Amino acid sequence: MSIAEEFILEEVFMKYKKFGEHYVIRFDRGEELVKGLLDFSEKEGVRLGIVSGIGAADFMDVGLYSVEEKEYHSVELRGEMEITALNGNITEMEGKPYLHLHISAGNSKMQVQGGHLRALRISGTGEVFVTVIEGTVGREKDEKGTGLNVFSL
Repeated sequence: MSIAEEFILEEVFMKYKKFGEHYVIRFDRGEELVKGLLDFSEKEGVRLGIVSGIGAADFMDVGLYSVEEKEYHSVELRGEMEITALNGNITEMEGKPYLHLHISAGNSKMQVQGGHLRALRISGTGEVFVTVIEGTVGREKDEKGTGLNVFSL
């Protein structure tokens, strides 16, 4: 089992408040952000939303999708990292929340790495905003044969 899989099994206790259609979410040290956002979306019934955040992490599993190979190539990054940008969306696939998140994070040498976010452990704090959009957008396999789960519009 990879470290990413181990994190996904952990329970997350993030705190959040709602302001109209906006949620302000705080993740604490040791919490896994991707699982936490999925749990949050399920609990609050979010099926369409915008995700934005910053914070600090000590582990990330990020990937790059190869359209030619139709698969993600991922790398596990460890060490002190400052999350400079977390962006993405919440949609629905097969009746459940579906996250599509991208991240950029800088390390102690001020080098920035990023990609498609698969897992992330918070080292200090994670500050995330979710804006809920009324409605639902599903996902379907791309008609162009890329293998991607694209918006079903």
